[in-house]
Amino acid sequence: MLNELHIENIAVIERADIRFTGGLNALTGETGAGKSIVIDSIGAVLGERVSRELVRRGEEKGLVTAVFDTEGAAAWLEANEIEDEGELILQRRIGADGKSSCRVCGVPVTAAQLKELAALLVDIHGQNDGRQLMDERLHMGYLDRFGAYEGCLEGFRAEYRRYRELRKELDRLSMDQVEKERLTDSLEYQIRELERAELKAGEKDALTARRDLLRNAEKLTEALDEAFAALYGGEENALSLAQNAEVYAGRAAAIAPELEGAVKSVNDAVFALEDAAETLRDFRESLDFSPEEYDQLESRLSALSRLERKYGRDEAGLIAYLTECRERLEELQYADDRQEKLKKELSAQIGRCRKAATELSKERREAAARLEKRIVRELRDLSMPSVRFAVEFEPVAEEPGFDATGAEKLRFIMSANAGEELGRISRIASGGELSRIMLAMKNVFAANDPVSTLIFDEIDTGVSGVAAQRVGEKLYTVSTGKQVLCVTHLPQIAAMADSHYRISKEERDGRTYTRVDALDRQGRRMELARLHGGEHITELSLAGAEEQLRAADEFKGKIQEDRGRAE
Repeated sequence: MLNELHIENIAVIERADIRFTGGLNALTGETGAGKSIVIDSIGAVLGERVSRELVRRGEEKGLVTAVFDTEGAAAWLEANEIEDEGELILQRRIGADGKSSCRVCGVPVTAAQLKELAALLVDIHGQNDGRQLMDERLHMGYLDRFGAYEGCLEGFRAEYRRYRELRKELDRLSMDQVEKERLTDSLEYQIRELERAELKAGEKDALTARRDLLRNAEKLTEALDEAFAALYGGEENALSLAQNAEVYAGRAAAIAPELEGAVKSVNDAVFALEDAAETLRDFRESLDFSPEEYDQLESRLSALSRLERKYGRDEAGLIAYLTECRERLEELQYADDRQEKLKKELSAQIGRCRKAATELSKERREAAARLEKRIVRELRDLSMPSVRFAVEFEPVAEEPGFDATGAEKLRFIMSANAGEELGRISRIASGGELSRIMLAMKNVFAANDPVSTLIFDEIDTGVSGVAAQRVGEKLYTVSTGKQVLCVTHLPQIAAMADSHYRISKEERDGRTYTRVDALDRQGRRMELARLHGGEHITELSLAGAEEQLRAADEFKGKIQEDRGRAE
């Protein structure tokens, strides 16, 4: 449940602190007062995409903090190694440069992580969700979520993935004889060329190092000779001087034992100089430079570079490509046998897919029957007494009789009025009917949804009169099991709220400021009167508002009594 929301420097909201309660929370206010900004702020702290335009003009950053109960998030917190102290604190900081940072209980997280966590906490129904009902491509997803047959669905998907793998491999092997001969000739030529090159891993680096050595042969020889002479040549060389020092140091140590360490160091130096001199001498003697070797190195490196340019691969890539060509050629040579085997495997896999699709279709049709009854019952509660709702199935016509989603396509169809034929929602439902259908579906799905907070942003679009009253009652009914936040323009819905917040704006010093106020009973009367009649509030409109609140209290009391008897 969302307990607190802190908004700072977001659009026209300089600062707002809202304490939400369980049950139904209604947010009302004039158009443009900032209701959508509150919802946008919640979306931001739940990981939705944000931009710098969200930050209040003239400020360096905006901040949104939300405090939730930890219920439903324990596994996520453990998986992400985040500790809570009895409450879940989400924070999103948005800079004027468009950059943002996210934290959960003080721990930095990515927006993707925040969004993943949000899916466990909140379900936001926006103003455009009703329009999504007209997109028939989404209907199967709605039914599958309602049906809760994930095992059967994943079983079909696994079989379909294997079918696609076999189909793809068979298509790759299926080619006419001319194409097969052309590809064979090409592969054989490439294999011969790469095999003649006798490629060896690391060869190019070794050849390059040897070439660079030969290129500097004269300077190298001169340096070696000079170094060896300094160490070992002539009477006054470094080694003879070190050996003399060793002798004299030894005599000194015989008189002063504390110099034994120095003697050892000199002795070690003598051995080190001898080793260095031998290394220089051996390396000098091993040098065997010839113009022929240099030319051979240049030719070999040029050949390797040409192959790399031709095939667009480095040395390691050429070796791997040779192996790939050999395997591909072998595959082509045995393509006919492999094709026959694949055809048999594919035929068997099609059978398995059809079986899995049939089982999935059975689950879907059973779920569809349940969904139809539930939706009709919900819509009749929402002042649509003559509504008919159905799930229409249409088998996949193309071979092999199934696709990635199963063996059928489906769409929701309905009739809103008595005497009308069932038809596509996009052609029949009005804006208000779409809102009510979506609310009905949300209510149906909510029973199996672990998310504890539902947010409805202007669910009342296109709804008025008795229908609005029924929507308010339905929202309250949903709120007896979930926390509901609802942005509304309708007094019929606002009157059903357990907590009511008025969002208003004012101008000070040429700037616009939005404020959010929790309303008491008198405040609610005033706000309901305003929703009914605008700014001209009379004693009669206030009395009407009070009557509406009393009627809402009676309805809520009856719901609670019925729930108590049921328990």
